[in-house]
Amino acid sequence: MDKLRLIAVVEVVLEQKQGDNWTQLNTGVTNEQGRIPALYPAGKKLEQGTYRVTFETGDWFKKHDTDTFFPEVPVIFSADASVEHYHIPLLLSPYGFSTYRGN
Repeated sequence: MDKLRLIAVVEVVLEQKQGDNWTQLNTGVTNEQGRIPALYPAGKKLEQGTYRVTFETGDWFKKHDTDTFFPEVPVIFSADASVEHYHIPLLLSPYGFSTYRGN
């Protein structure tokens, strides 16, 4: 069985839906733990709305000499702005993924 690997050095893009369009708010790169400590723009208050976080996974798989069906994984979610922090883990394999709202 393969070891579980943290997905480090993956570019992530955060966008907010405005009308029929998406506006890019920020980008980041996952650290050694596979996390980005703060992706929402610093100094900006979280607004209620629809957001998309896109994990650019294709380069990570290519770097690890692994074929994948998912060159990127977009996750669209609604934020009610009742909390300041949303944790959105991505569990990933070359041919499947899962995500959820974490704490």
